[in-house]
Amino acid sequence: MEFQYHLPVNLVFGRGKSDLIGEKAAAFGKRALIVTGGRSTKESGLLGKTEELLRKSGVDFSLFDKVTPNPLTTTVYEGAEHAISEGCDMVLALGGGSSLDAAKGIAFQTVNGGDINEYIYGRKVSNKALPILAVPTTCGTGSEGNGFAVMTNPDTLDKKSLRCSAIVPACSIIDPLLMKTMPKKTLVSVGFDALCHNMDAYISAISQPLTDIMALEGARLAAGSLTKLYADTEDLKSWEHLCLASTLGGMVIGTAGVTALHGMEHPVSGLKNIVHGKGLAALAPYVYEASIKGAPDKFLLLSRILGGRDEKDFVPAIKQLLSELQLTETLGDMGVEEKNLDWLTENCLKVSAPSIANHPVVFTPEKIREIFRKAL
Repeated sequence: MEFQYHLPVNLVFGRGKSDLIGEKAAAFGKRALIVTGGRSTKESGLLGKTEELLRKSGVDFSLFDKVTPNPLTTTVYEGAEHAISEGCDMVLALGGGSSLDAAKGIAFQTVNGGDINEYIYGRKVSNKALPILAVPTTCGTGSEGNGFAVMTNPDTLDKKSLRCSAIVPACSIIDPLLMKTMPKKTLVSVGFDALCHNMDAYISAISQPLTDIMALEGARLAAGSLTKLYADTEDLKSWEHLCLASTLGGMVIGTAGVTALHGMEHPVSGLKNIVHGKGLAALAPYVYEASIKGAPDKFLLLSRILGGRDEKDFVPAIKQLLSELQLTETLGDMGVEEKNLDWLTENCLKVSAPSIANHPVVFTPEKIREIFRKAL
């Protein structure tokens, strides 16, 4: 048994821990670039609270609130220019996974400059970035727990991760109370993403003992809390469980990677700008149906977490969960057409080759296209 596990992130977890934003930020810099979207953190009051906490801790700040779902490389460039012009020496990410990913990209781009796609595709390498304080307001991407920043190049529609240890947040504050403002349709999408991160990492060919332990617990927590929260969003214990599942999911994919499910969804949301969790839900039954033979023992354990008896029950259990969460849109419902299948297949093999290679069954291009077609 040989493995290596390294994750230098300080996780501050618990109800009300967002009160520490100012104190934690003060340890990383004197002027923060707050990176967020244009609406939710303002409407919830979190942005105002954050600004007040920074003032009390003597931290100056500048606001960059132009992040959109499925963040773009062009937004990262704009944010980096803003950080440089404002003299920011740290980045404070505030919001959902898109805000966290954009903030991590901005922290990297501010220091390194140039074409970020060169680093995304590994043609250039850097281990430098501004320090990042991450405060997630959704529990799905797990971006607070790894060195990934997913972004879309609007010129090519390639949706791919920048991967760098320098963009592992210096500190992540995970406050379950911040999640309660999410609409239910957002909750189910991000929660299913959290579940899939853990399952992807567990079945990955490069999983290892520590990721297996965390991924199974993350899957158990996500599966056990999602339907409870869908029924009762005041269930604070379930919010804690789903938040921990999300963070564990981010941590394990940082080491074990994602597999074909995420590898196939990224081209879809790159092309159609759809909600990531909905894309995963549309693909999941068909991807997993073709995968169980590659890791039957692991799918048996995952099936039992979802309420099944053995690996044969796994796909029906996933379908039942998606039905209960009303995550039943097809790719066709989201605007994907038969004419898009060739591009999706080619782009999948371009941007997601490692994810396809890590899957327990390595799909051929023909199989990838067939799965896309079934999900229409």
